[in-house]
Amino acid sequence: MGTMFLETLGKSDKRRSCLKEVRMCRKASLAKVVPILSSLICLALLPGCAVNETYISSGAEEGGSIATGVASAQNTDPFQAGKQAAEALREKMGQTPLDAVIMAECFEDQAQKKQALKGVCSVLPKDIVFGFATYGSFAQQGCLDLDSVSLLGIGGDGIATSAALRRDLGIAGLTIEENEAELAKRLRTGGVDLANKLSRRPDDRLLVIMADAHSPKNQLLLDGAQEVMGKDFPITGGSANKNAGQTFVYFQGRMYADAAIALLLSGDFEVSLSGRQAQENAKVISSAADSADEALENMKAKPFSVLAFNCAGRKGKLDNIADELAAIKGVIGNEVPLFGAYCAGEIGPADIAEKDPEALSSGVGWHVMFTVLGR
Repeated sequence: MGTMFLETLGKSDKRRSCLKEVRMCRKASLAKVVPILSSLICLALLPGCAVNETYISSGAEEGGSIATGVASAQNTDPFQAGKQAAEALREKMGQTPLDAVIMAECFEDQAQKKQALKGVCSVLPKDIVFGFATYGSFAQQGCLDLDSVSLLGIGGDGIATSAALRRDLGIAGLTIEENEAELAKRLRTGGVDLANKLSRRPDDRLLVIMADAHSPKNQLLLDGAQEVMGKDFPITGGSANKNAGQTFVYFQGRMYADAAIALLLSGDFEVSLSGRQAQENAKVISSAADSADEALENMKAKPFSVLAFNCAGRKGKLDNIADELAAIKGVIGNEVPLFGAYCAGEIGPADIAEKDPEALSSGVGWHVMFTVLGR
Protein backbone atom coordinates (compact mmCIF):
# COMPACT_ATOMS: atom_id res chain seq x y z
CA MET A 1 0.00 0.00 0.00
CA GLY A 2 1.15 3.54 -0.62
CA THR A 3 0.13 7.07 0.18
CA MET A 4 0.69 10.13 -1.95
CA PHE A 5 0.94 13.79 -0.99
CA LEU A 6 0.39 16.64 -3.43
CA GLU A 7 0.88 20.36 -2.94
CA THR A 8 -0.68 23.23 -4.78
CA LEU A 9 1.40 24.48 -7.68
CA GLY A 10 2.99 27.80 -6.81
CA LYS A 11 2.98 30.17 -9.78
CA SER A 12 4.17 33.74 -9.91
CA ASP A 13 2.11 34.47 -13.03
CA LYS A 14 -0.71 32.25 -14.25
CA ARG A 15 -1.19 34.15 -17.52
CA ARG A 16 -0.05 32.32 -20.61
CA SER A 17 0.16 33.48 -24.21
CA CYS A 18 1.10 31.68 -27.41
CA LEU A 19 4.43 33.52 -27.34
CA LYS A 20 5.21 32.30 -23.82
CA GLU A 21 4.28 28.74 -24.77
CA VAL A 22 6.73 28.92 -27.66
CA ARG A 23 9.42 30.30 -25.34
CA MET A 24 8.84 27.55 -22.80
CA CYS A 25 8.98 24.87 -25.49
CA ARG A 26 12.26 26.38 -26.70
CA LYS A 27 13.54 26.40 -23.13
CA ALA A 28 12.55 22.78 -22.51
CA SER A 29 14.26 21.71 -25.73
CA LEU A 30 17.46 23.56 -24.84
CA ALA A 31 17.50 22.08 -21.34
CA LYS A 32 17.42 18.62 -22.89
CA VAL A 33 19.95 19.37 -25.64
CA VAL A 34 22.70 20.92 -23.44
CA PRO A 35 23.42 17.81 -21.33
CA ILE A 36 23.27 15.62 -24.44
CA LEU A 37 25.80 17.79 -26.25
CA SER A 38 28.01 17.86 -23.15
CA SER A 39 27.98 14.08 -22.99
CA LEU A 40 28.84 13.76 -26.69
CA ILE A 41 31.74 16.20 -26.34
CA CYS A 42 32.93 14.29 -23.28
CA LEU A 43 32.87 10.98 -25.13
CA ALA A 44 34.58 12.45 -28.19
CA LEU A 45 37.40 14.24 -26.42
CA LEU A 46 37.97 12.16 -23.32
CA PRO A 47 37.83 8.41 -23.89
CA GLY A 48 36.48 6.63 -20.84
CA CYS A 49 34.63 9.71 -19.60
CA ALA A 50 31.05 8.60 -19.01
CA VAL A 51 29.77 11.08 -16.44
CA ASN A 52 28.51 14.57 -17.18
CA GLU A 53 29.27 16.76 -14.15
CA THR A 54 27.40 19.94 -15.14
CA TYR A 55 23.93 20.96 -16.19
CA ILE A 56 22.67 24.29 -17.56
CA SER A 57 19.12 25.29 -18.41
CA SER A 58 18.41 28.25 -20.68
CA GLY A 59 18.51 31.71 -19.13
CA ALA A 60 15.64 33.23 -17.18
CA GLU A 61 13.47 35.87 -18.86
CA GLU A 62 12.80 39.05 -16.92
CA GLY A 63 9.18 39.00 -15.83
CA GLY A 64 8.76 35.41 -16.99
CA SER A 65 6.62 32.93 -15.11
CA ILE A 66 7.99 30.87 -12.23
CA ALA A 67 6.34 27.69 -11.00
CA THR A 68 7.19 25.32 -8.16
CA GLY A 69 5.41 22.20 -7.05
CA VAL A 70 5.90 19.59 -4.33
CA ALA A 71 4.74 15.98 -4.46
CA SER A 72 5.49 13.08 -2.12
CA ALA A 73 4.71 9.39 -1.93
CA GLN A 74 5.18 6.64 0.63
CA ASN A 75 5.32 3.01 -0.44
CA THR A 76 7.27 -0.03 0.74
CA ASP A 77 8.04 -0.65 -2.94
CA PRO A 78 10.76 1.96 -3.64
CA PHE A 79 10.23 1.98 -7.40
CA GLN A 80 6.54 2.66 -6.95
CA ALA A 81 7.23 5.37 -4.37
CA GLY A 82 9.49 7.18 -6.83
CA LYS A 83 7.13 6.65 -9.74
CA GLN A 84 4.06 7.83 -7.82
CA ALA A 85 5.80 10.96 -6.55
CA ALA A 86 7.04 11.79 -10.05
CA GLU A 87 3.64 11.25 -11.64
CA ALA A 88 2.05 13.48 -9.02
CA LEU A 89 4.63 16.20 -9.60
CA ARG A 90 4.19 16.05 -13.36
CA GLU A 91 0.45 16.43 -12.90
CA LYS A 92 0.87 19.42 -10.60
CA MET A 93 3.28 21.20 -12.93
CA GLY A 94 0.87 20.81 -15.84
CA GLN A 95 2.20 22.35 -19.05
CA THR A 96 5.10 24.09 -17.29
CA PRO A 97 8.43 22.60 -18.43
CA LEU A 98 10.61 21.48 -15.55
CA ASP A 99 14.09 22.99 -15.21
CA ALA A 100 15.07 20.86 -12.24
CA VAL A 101 13.69 18.39 -9.71
CA ILE A 102 15.14 18.02 -6.21
CA MET A 103 14.60 14.57 -4.70
CA ALA A 104 14.68 13.65 -1.02
CA GLU A 105 14.28 9.93 -0.39
CA CYS A 106 14.32 7.78 2.73
CA PHE A 107 14.96 4.08 2.10
CA GLU A 108 17.18 1.64 3.97
CA ASP A 109 19.89 0.48 1.58
CA GLN A 110 21.57 1.17 -1.74
CA ALA A 111 19.44 -1.29 -3.70
CA GLN A 112 16.20 0.29 -2.49
CA LYS A 113 17.50 3.81 -3.05
CA LYS A 114 18.50 2.89 -6.58
CA GLN A 115 14.99 1.62 -7.25
CA ALA A 116 13.41 4.80 -5.85
CA LEU A 117 15.62 6.87 -8.15
CA LYS A 118 14.77 4.60 -11.05
CA GLY A 119 11.07 5.08 -10.32
CA VAL A 120 11.39 8.87 -10.45
CA CYS A 121 13.38 8.71 -13.69
CA SER A 122 10.84 6.37 -15.28
CA VAL A 123 8.51 9.37 -15.38
CA LEU A 124 10.76 12.45 -15.44
CA PRO A 125 13.86 13.10 -17.60
CA LYS A 126 16.85 11.86 -15.62
CA ASP A 127 18.96 14.83 -16.74
CA ILE A 128 16.94 17.17 -14.49
CA VAL A 129 16.77 14.91 -11.40
CA PHE A 130 19.05 15.87 -8.48
CA GLY A 131 18.88 15.17 -4.76
CA PHE A 132 20.11 13.23 -1.76
CA ALA A 133 19.38 10.49 0.76
CA THR A 134 17.64 11.81 3.87
CA TYR A 135 16.01 10.78 7.14
CA GLY A 136 12.58 11.70 5.82
CA SER A 137 10.76 14.73 4.50
CA PHE A 138 7.88 17.07 5.22
CA ALA A 139 5.50 19.16 3.17
CA GLN A 140 2.20 20.97 3.58
CA GLN A 141 0.37 17.64 3.62
CA GLY A 142 2.42 16.01 6.38
CA CYS A 143 5.65 14.35 7.51
CA LEU A 144 7.07 11.26 5.83
CA ASP A 145 9.56 8.89 7.42
CA LEU A 146 10.87 5.58 6.08
CA ASP A 147 9.93 4.30 2.60
CA SER A 148 9.23 7.72 1.10
CA VAL A 149 10.14 10.05 -1.73
CA SER A 150 9.54 13.79 -1.84
CA LEU A 151 10.11 15.96 -4.92
CA LEU A 152 10.41 19.69 -5.52
CA GLY A 153 9.80 20.73 -9.10
CA ILE A 154 11.14 24.04 -10.43
CA GLY A 155 10.10 25.45 -13.79
CA GLY A 156 8.92 28.39 -15.86
CA ASP A 157 10.70 30.83 -18.15
CA GLY A 158 11.41 33.24 -15.28
CA ILE A 159 13.85 30.94 -13.49
CA ALA A 160 17.04 29.21 -14.60
CA THR A 161 19.15 26.44 -13.11
CA SER A 162 22.81 25.51 -13.24
CA ALA A 163 23.99 22.34 -11.50
CA ALA A 164 27.32 20.71 -10.78
CA LEU A 165 28.69 17.46 -9.37
CA ARG A 166 31.96 17.00 -7.48
CA ARG A 167 32.84 13.32 -7.34
CA ASP A 168 35.48 11.64 -5.18
CA LEU A 169 35.80 14.12 -2.35
CA GLY A 170 38.22 11.67 -0.75
CA ILE A 171 36.77 11.95 2.75
CA ALA A 172 35.21 8.51 3.24
CA GLY A 173 36.54 7.06 6.48
CA LEU A 174 38.18 10.29 7.64
CA THR A 175 37.10 11.85 10.94
CA ILE A 176 37.38 15.33 12.41
CA GLU A 177 39.01 13.85 15.53
CA GLU A 178 41.85 12.13 13.67
CA ASN A 179 42.04 13.78 10.24
CA GLU A 180 40.91 17.39 10.64
CA ALA A 181 43.71 18.99 8.61
CA GLU A 182 43.33 16.56 5.72
CA LEU A 183 39.54 16.88 5.80
CA ALA A 184 39.80 20.66 5.71
CA LYS A 185 42.12 20.51 2.71
CA ARG A 186 40.09 17.99 0.72
CA LEU A 187 36.69 19.51 1.46
CA ARG A 188 37.79 23.07 0.77
CA THR A 189 39.22 21.90 -2.55
CA GLY A 190 35.99 20.04 -3.26
CA GLY A 191 33.89 23.10 -2.46
CA VAL A 192 35.99 25.32 -4.73
CA ASP A 193 35.80 22.79 -7.57
CA LEU A 194 32.05 22.39 -7.13
CA ALA A 195 31.31 26.11 -7.25
CA ASN A 196 33.70 26.73 -10.13
CA LYS A 197 31.82 24.24 -12.29
CA LEU A 198 28.60 26.25 -12.07
CA SER A 199 27.55 28.48 -14.94
CA ARG A 200 27.20 32.00 -13.50
CA ARG A 201 24.66 34.65 -14.46
CA PRO A 202 24.14 38.27 -13.37
CA ASP A 203 20.80 37.30 -11.82
CA ASP A 204 22.07 34.40 -9.66
CA ARG A 205 19.97 34.26 -6.48
CA LEU A 206 20.43 31.05 -4.46
CA LEU A 207 22.85 28.13 -4.21
CA VAL A 208 21.59 24.80 -2.84
CA ILE A 209 24.28 22.31 -1.77
CA MET A 210 23.62 18.64 -0.98
CA ALA A 211 26.62 16.57 0.04
CA ASP A 212 27.97 13.39 1.58
CA ALA A 213 29.60 15.52 4.28
CA HIS A 214 27.74 15.53 7.57
CA SER A 215 28.14 18.19 10.25
CA PRO A 216 30.76 19.52 11.04
CA LYS A 217 32.33 18.49 7.72
CA ASN A 218 29.72 20.57 5.88
CA GLN A 219 31.38 23.79 7.06
CA LEU A 220 34.68 22.74 5.50
CA LEU A 221 32.98 22.12 2.15
CA LEU A 222 31.12 25.42 2.44
CA ASP A 223 34.40 27.25 3.08
CA GLY A 224 35.52 26.23 -0.39
CA ALA A 225 32.24 27.13 -2.07
CA GLN A 226 32.28 30.56 -0.43
CA GLU A 227 35.76 31.23 -1.79
CA VAL A 228 34.11 31.25 -5.21
CA MET A 229 30.60 32.54 -4.48
CA GLY A 230 31.49 35.05 -1.77
CA LYS A 231 30.62 34.91 1.91
CA ASP A 232 27.53 37.07 1.47
CA PHE A 233 25.95 34.97 -1.29
CA PRO A 234 22.76 33.12 -0.17
CA ILE A 235 23.56 29.43 0.26
CA THR A 236 21.40 26.72 1.81
CA GLY A 237 21.24 22.94 1.71
CA GLY A 238 21.67 19.74 3.67
CA SER A 239 23.97 16.78 4.25
CA ALA A 240 23.00 13.31 3.11
CA ASN A 241 22.09 10.54 5.53
CA LYS A 242 25.35 9.54 7.26
CA ASN A 243 24.40 5.93 8.04
CA ALA A 244 26.65 3.33 6.42
CA GLY A 245 25.38 2.40 2.97
CA GLN A 246 23.01 5.37 2.80
CA THR A 247 25.29 8.35 2.11
CA PHE A 248 24.20 9.10 -1.45
CA VAL A 249 23.64 12.20 -3.52
CA TYR A 250 21.88 12.11 -6.90
CA PHE A 251 22.94 13.94 -10.04
CA GLN A 252 21.10 13.59 -13.34
CA GLY A 253 19.55 10.30 -12.31
CA ARG A 254 22.77 8.69 -11.05
CA MET A 255 23.78 7.98 -7.46
CA TYR A 256 27.12 8.90 -5.90
CA ALA A 257 28.78 8.50 -2.51
CA ASP A 258 31.72 10.59 -1.28
CA ALA A 259 30.38 13.39 -3.48
CA ALA A 260 28.63 16.75 -3.45
CA ILE A 261 26.18 18.46 -5.77
CA ALA A 262 25.07 22.07 -6.12
CA LEU A 263 22.09 23.76 -7.79
CA LEU A 264 22.30 27.46 -8.58
CA LEU A 265 18.94 29.19 -9.11
CA SER A 266 18.80 32.40 -11.12
CA GLY A 267 16.06 34.76 -12.21
CA ASP A 268 13.76 37.62 -11.39
CA PHE A 269 12.92 36.71 -7.78
CA GLU A 270 14.00 37.44 -4.21
CA VAL A 271 15.45 35.21 -1.48
CA SER A 272 15.23 35.35 2.32
CA LEU A 273 17.07 32.96 4.69
CA SER A 274 16.86 32.23 8.39
CA GLY A 275 18.11 29.53 10.76
CA ARG A 276 17.58 28.39 14.37
CA GLN A 277 19.01 25.61 16.51
CA ALA A 278 17.41 23.50 19.25
CA GLN A 279 17.88 20.15 21.01
CA GLU A 280 14.74 19.77 23.13
CA ASN A 281 11.12 19.05 22.18
CA ALA A 282 9.49 22.38 23.03
CA LYS A 283 12.44 24.39 21.74
CA VAL A 284 12.54 22.44 18.47
CA ILE A 285 8.93 23.42 17.87
CA SER A 286 9.25 27.07 18.86
CA SER A 287 12.56 27.57 17.02
CA ALA A 288 11.06 26.26 13.79
CA ALA A 289 8.24 28.77 14.07
CA ASP A 290 10.67 31.58 14.91
CA SER A 291 12.94 30.78 11.97
CA ALA A 292 10.07 30.53 9.50
CA ASP A 293 8.67 33.80 10.82
CA GLU A 294 11.99 35.61 10.40
CA ALA A 295 12.47 34.35 6.84
CA LEU A 296 8.92 35.34 5.96
CA GLU A 297 9.20 38.74 7.66
CA ASN A 298 12.35 39.57 5.70
CA MET A 299 10.74 38.63 2.39
CA LYS A 300 9.33 41.84 0.94
CA ALA A 301 7.92 40.17 -2.17
CA LYS A 302 5.08 37.64 -2.40
CA PRO A 303 6.33 34.16 -1.36
CA PHE A 304 5.94 31.43 -3.95
CA SER A 305 7.97 28.62 -2.33
CA VAL A 306 9.61 27.62 0.96
CA LEU A 307 12.60 25.30 1.37
CA ALA A 308 13.49 23.86 4.78
CA PHE A 309 16.60 21.80 5.55
CA ASN A 310 16.06 20.39 9.03
CA CYS A 311 18.29 18.37 11.35
CA ALA A 312 17.36 14.72 11.85
CA GLY A 313 18.59 15.11 15.42
CA ARG A 314 15.92 17.75 16.01
CA LYS A 315 13.36 15.33 14.63
CA GLY A 316 14.54 12.72 17.13
CA LYS A 317 13.89 15.10 20.04
CA LEU A 318 10.22 15.55 19.15
CA ASP A 319 7.53 13.69 21.05
CA ASN A 320 5.37 14.02 17.93
CA ILE A 321 7.09 15.01 14.67
CA ALA A 322 3.88 16.55 13.35
CA ASP A 323 4.04 19.23 16.07
CA GLU A 324 7.00 20.99 14.44
CA LEU A 325 5.29 20.98 11.05
CA ALA A 326 2.12 22.39 12.61
CA ALA A 327 4.16 25.25 14.07
CA ILE A 328 5.73 25.93 10.67
CA LYS A 329 2.37 25.95 8.91
CA GLY A 330 1.05 28.26 11.60
CA VAL A 331 3.52 30.81 10.24
CA ILE A 332 3.70 30.23 6.49
CA GLY A 333 0.07 29.17 6.04
CA ASN A 334 -1.32 26.25 4.09
CA GLU A 335 -0.93 27.42 0.50
CA VAL A 336 2.75 28.12 -0.26
CA PRO A 337 4.54 24.97 -1.51
CA LEU A 338 6.83 23.67 1.24
CA PHE A 339 9.72 21.30 0.56
CA GLY A 340 11.39 20.04 3.73
CA ALA A 341 14.02 17.37 4.38
CA TYR A 342 15.62 15.90 7.52
CA CYS A 343 19.40 15.97 7.12
CA ALA A 344 22.73 15.11 8.79
CA GLY A 345 23.88 18.72 8.66
CA GLU A 346 22.40 22.00 7.46
CA ILE A 347 23.61 25.07 5.57
CA GLY A 348 22.19 28.52 6.23
CA PRO A 349 22.31 31.38 8.75
CA ALA A 350 23.77 29.85 11.93
CA ASP A 351 22.21 30.41 15.34
CA ILE A 352 25.52 30.13 17.22
CA ALA A 353 27.96 32.61 18.77
CA GLU A 354 31.09 31.13 17.16
CA LYS A 355 29.97 31.64 13.53
CA ASP A 356 31.91 33.74 11.03
CA PRO A 357 30.33 37.22 11.34
CA GLU A 358 31.11 37.98 7.69
CA ALA A 359 29.36 34.88 6.33
CA LEU A 360 25.64 34.81 5.61
CA SER A 361 25.59 31.00 5.74
CA SER A 362 27.40 28.38 7.82
CA GLY A 363 27.56 24.59 7.83
CA VAL A 364 26.22 23.33 11.16
CA GLY A 365 24.06 20.73 12.88
CA TRP A 366 20.95 20.83 15.07
CA HIS A 367 19.47 23.61 12.93
CA VAL A 368 16.44 24.16 10.77
CA MET A 369 17.25 26.40 7.80
CA PHE A 370 14.42 28.15 5.99
CA THR A 371 14.62 29.78 2.58
CA VAL A 372 11.67 31.76 1.24
CA LEU A 373 11.50 32.53 -2.48
CA GLY A 374 9.30 35.41 -3.58
CA ARG A 375 8.60 38.02 -6.26
